[in-house]
Amino acid sequence: MNASPEPRAPAVSVIMPVLNEERHLRNSVRHILEQEYAGALEVVIALGPSTDRTDEIAAELVRETASNSWGRVHTVPNPTGRTPAALNAAIKASRHPVVVRVDGHGMLSPDYIATAVRLLKETGAQNVGGIMHAEGENDWERAVAAAMTSKVGVGNAAFHTGGAAGPAETVYLGVFRREALEQQGGYNEEFIRAQDWELNFRIREAGGLIWFSPELKVSYRPRPSMRALAKQYKDYGRWRHVVARYHEGSINLRYLAPPTALTAVAAGFVAGAAGLSAGVPALAWGFAVPAGYLAAIVAGSVPAGRGLPLAARLRIPVALATMHMSWGWGFLTSPRALARKVIASRRPAVVTPA
Repeated sequence: MNASPEPRAPAVSVIMPVLNEERHLRNSVRHILEQEYAGALEVVIALGPSTDRTDEIAAELVRETASNSWGRVHTVPNPTGRTPAALNAAIKASRHPVVVRVDGHGMLSPDYIATAVRLLKETGAQNVGGIMHAEGENDWERAVAAAMTSKVGVGNAAFHTGGAAGPAETVYLGVFRREALEQQGGYNEEFIRAQDWELNFRIREAGGLIWFSPELKVSYRPRPSMRALAKQYKDYGRWRHVVARYHEGSINLRYLAPPTALTAVAAGFVAGAAGLSAGVPALAWGFAVPAGYLAAIVAGSVPAGRGLPLAARLRIPVALATMHMSWGWGFLTSPRALARKVIASRRPAVVTPA
C-alpha cells in the first residue's frame, strides 16, 4: 500500500510595515524570499510616507518578483505612516491562512517560517514568536545590541534574552493564524507603539495561546544614534503605560523598574545638590543613588560586552542608561489623554481577507 502523501504546507502571507527603510529593506525581503519553506509565499509591504528611496526599492522588488510563482512582492499605501495602520492594511491586502509579521529592518533566519508553521500546528497557539536577535553594524549599534540582549538592559524578557519554550505574554513580531487576527479585528490603530503587546493581550483574554520558542530568531538592526534610541524607548515607555491603563492588571514589576530607577536617580541628584548648597552632609549622601546606578550599569556592561571591540564596550553603559531613563521618562510622562482616546475607540479596525 502506498504511503499517504505529505500534507501540503500552508501558504503564508508576510506583512511588512515600512517607513524610511532604504538601508535594510532589500536585504530583509531577500531573507524572506530565500526561506527554506515548501509552501507558497507572498510579501505585502505597507508603504508609509518615506523621505528616502524606500518606495523606489519596493517598486523594484515588485518588478523583480512579478514572474516568481512561489513568492511575490506586493505593496499597499499607508498614508498615516503609523505601524498598526500599516499592519492592518497589509493584512487586508493579503490572502493566506498564516500571517507572518516582519519589520523592514528584520532579517529572518533561513528556517523561520517553516519552524513557526510547525509550532503553530504542534502547540495549537494563535501566535508564535521567538528571539529578537539584535545585531549591530558599527560600534554604537553593537553596544545597543549588547544592551538589548542583556538582563540588566531589558530584564527577563525572553524574546530579548532567550529562555525555554512555552506560553508567553507577548512575542517579538509574531506568526499568526489568520482567524486569530480576524477574531480580534487586527491591530488597534490607536496604539502607535506597544500594538503587539496589546493585540497579544486581547488574544490571551479570548482564550488563545501565545507561544515563545527560542527556535525562532529574527536579526534586528538597532537604532543608529543615541537620539534615535532615546526616542524609541521613550515611546515604548509612553505606550506601555497606555496599555496598563487600557488593560487593568497587565502591568508587572519589570515594566516598573525603569520609572522607579529614573525617580530614584533624580531624587538622589536633587537631595545631593540641596545638601551641598545648604551644607547638610546627610542630604549630600543623595548622590549615592545615581552613583550606585552608574556603578550597576557599568558592572552589568562587562559581561554584556564580552567579545566586542573596546569602542563598543565603552558605549554599553551609555546605551543602557539611555534605554532605562528614556523608557522611565516616557512611562512617567505618558498623557492620560492617550488612554482616554483609546478607551473612546476600543473597537479596532475590522480585518477581512482580500
